[in-house]
Amino acid sequence: MRFLVTLVAVAVSLAPAFAQAPSKPPAAPTPHWPDGRVNLGPVPGGKGHWNTGPGVLSETPVKMAAAFLADPADVDKVAPFQPWAKALFLYRQQTQAKDDPHSRCQGPAGPRQFTTPFGLEIVDQPELKRLLILSAGAGHSWRTIYMDGRQHPTGEDVNPTYYGHSVGRWENETLVIDSVGFNERFWMAGRPVGMVHTEQLHLIERISRPDFNKLRYEATIDDPGSYTRPWTSQAFNIPWTPVESEEFFCTDNNRYGLQHDGSIAK
Repeated sequence: MRFLVTLVAVAVSLAPAFAQAPSKPPAAPTPHWPDGRVNLGPVPGGKGHWNTGPGVLSETPVKMAAAFLADPADVDKVAPFQPWAKALFLYRQQTQAKDDPHSRCQGPAGPRQFTTPFGLEIVDQPELKRLLILSAGAGHSWRTIYMDGRQHPTGEDVNPTYYGHSVGRWENETLVIDSVGFNERFWMAGRPVGMVHTEQLHLIERISRPDFNKLRYEATIDDPGSYTRPWTSQAFNIPWTPVESEEFFCTDNNRYGLQHDGSIAK
């Protein structure tokens, strides 16, 4: 009985210590450039990148790598597919990444650029009126966002590419990127594997930085070749990593083709 009383007394004496455990300090505020624009990269003299490695949870809480998939068991909750696109998506789900161009070092275009391992960097070049989004993984590809008010090319001037033609504008604290002119040689998202699109894809991305440590991303997909109506992904947050991105060369490290179909990634 004396032992029980002593144990209770110790527990009571320790309770305030547990209750007063230090909380995580709040994140620093959103950084801005001197002209008031949001800084989507490191502050001058600092370093860091956006870490898009797998398994990170956003505050929604939705896995950022699975922002396009509400229920893996119910394909109709993924997106409003056209019948042919749904069949192709289901086939890719069965084979997983066997045919994935990204596993053969092709660029992670569209929303996938924001969900691949090794992260990305956003470089602001106001003197050139453009932003660059640099992929640290895969083939070290980059994407140009024109901020000079130009229009998209039309007709025969359109040259379909992996990253398409992107123009951007600021809506208060949000960067809105409007892109067209995509080719069909990449998979639009990595999880779920095999999101389908056609050259008719019109992509609207909304990017903001709620505080120093978060990049918030949301995409609206308008592709009448693949889907019955425009639809919007679930928004997710990408965490800031205060270290420089590491060197990585996809062609040096790729073993997927050798393991699965006997080919060497090219």
